[in-house]
Amino acid sequence: MENTPLLEKVTSIIDQIRPYLQQDGGDIQFVELTQDNIVRVQLRGACGSCPHAKMTLKHMVEATIIEYCPEIQGVEDVNLIR
Repeated sequence: MENTPLLEKVTSIIDQIRPYLQQDGGDIQFVELTQDNIVRVQLRGACGSCPHAKMTLKHMVEATIIEYCPEIQGVEDVNLIR
């Protein structure tokens, strides 16, 4: 990956979000940072099957990542883009 500092920052933010998801029986795994600055993740556990997963992804995960990395264009759950 060419943009290593951005990748490191994104994965660090995901690591900081993870405990909040784990409190509710869920988890998040970083999958990739695309060339278009889209972060792809996989929501797991309770988050993977929760009907509110899209809201969690957009309002918590994506909002937090974009707050600290404004160059990120969005966050996608690989389970939802198949």
